[in-house]
Amino acid sequence: MRFQSFEEMLSYWAERKENGPALIFDEHGKSSWSYAEFLRRVRERAEELRAGGKTCLGVLADGSRDCVVEIFAAVMAGLQLVMLDENAPEELLRRLIVYTDIDALWGDEDLCEELAPALTAGVKDGKGKILFFTSGTTEQAKAVVLTEQSLCASAWNGGAKLPLQPEDTLLCLLPLGHVFGFVCGLLWGLSCGAAVALGRGARHYGDDCAFFEPTAVSVVPLLLGFLLQRRLTNPGLKLVLVGAGDCPAQLLGAAAAMGLRVSFGYGLTETSSGVAISVQGDPYAMEVCPDDTITLAEDGEILIEAPTCVMQGYYKRPADTAAVLIDGVLHTGDLGRFDEEGKLHITGRKKDMLVLPDGTKLYLPEYEARLMQALGHTELAVILQNSRPVLVYSGEGEAEELLRRLRPAMETLPRGQQLAGAIVVDEPLPRTATGKIKRWELQQKMER
Repeated sequence: MRFQSFEEMLSYWAERKENGPALIFDEHGKSSWSYAEFLRRVRERAEELRAGGKTCLGVLADGSRDCVVEIFAAVMAGLQLVMLDENAPEELLRRLIVYTDIDALWGDEDLCEELAPALTAGVKDGKGKILFFTSGTTEQAKAVVLTEQSLCASAWNGGAKLPLQPEDTLLCLLPLGHVFGFVCGLLWGLSCGAAVALGRGARHYGDDCAFFEPTAVSVVPLLLGFLLQRRLTNPGLKLVLVGAGDCPAQLLGAAAAMGLRVSFGYGLTETSSGVAISVQGDPYAMEVCPDDTITLAEDGEILIEAPTCVMQGYYKRPADTAAVLIDGVLHTGDLGRFDEEGKLHITGRKKDMLVLPDGTKLYLPEYEARLMQALGHTELAVILQNSRPVLVYSGEGEAEELLRRLRPAMETLPRGQQLAGAIVVDEPLPRTATGKIKRWELQQKMER
């Protein structure tokens, strides 16, 4: 069912599911709200927000049932909504509050009190705008302007290729402050009339599957690896949707060996989440979602035309918007190819590359995958030092020994593309909430 608003979505299923659960959560034991109960609470909170006189609400998303109510109610009340990462540094949150014109906050009381001095006078034209931040690799993330219509369309778009049933339970483990978590961890289930089990946070990754007994779950590759390595999936789990980052083939193979159906999705914050998804067979071979048209530029860049799902633009950044959204076509910066069956394969990213002094370009996802395979280790990345590629390895080991083990793989490459050195660090590599390497931050840290 294609919905135009959150209220329409909840109302539709409240009429048809009677007492069927919409949200399942932990309240001193497993509890639930029906679609009718959920809708009633959202409407009541929306009335309170309308009476409050505020114009732009920043939500420090903690993934709780009250957080979900606040998000839906703010949209229903006509406020501009800004999705914030509660784990972001306070100084960054203060800058984002000012940047996005937030005049009210919801979330942890102590944190809201600390951030209160940064609140602004609000915004005059924010109705209908829902802002998510990109999880890119540049110094400052951009706020992407989406709407409930675009998010509902994205949920329908993915559900048309990978439907859930009203009797399904979708486990939401991902942060709602990121569009993949919000759409594929929450709206996907609600748009299909399924129950959404709200995960209890990172401390419970190890037992949430056993507690909620889901039939489907959305994960990033790092989380998939955690669940599989410790065999934490429940017997009734039948579908795993992986997205928001490159997923090593060995992880997908391990999931298949456990009898799990794994689908891989591709999307961006700028497209309200997914635009292509694998349905069967090769998980890397993805079918384009119904509302989207994907073409390839001469250099292989993926170009997306998605009128129902694409962003309105970057908040207060017309030049940045104009650079990527040209005549209604989004220039993604990602590289891909179509196979003989017309399915999309992601091959790299234009921005995830190193340009060497001779003009040679190293596409890092492919290059790093070669290193991961040779070392049997995934916590690594490649940066430039003195115009040469250098390995940054998080874990135990000696630089010389790592380079020795990599020698056979390096000997297959031109000399200019071979590693010039290795750096071993004893802390995790900086990543976004969805698991992508923060390349800018890593480069800066290694240059200090």
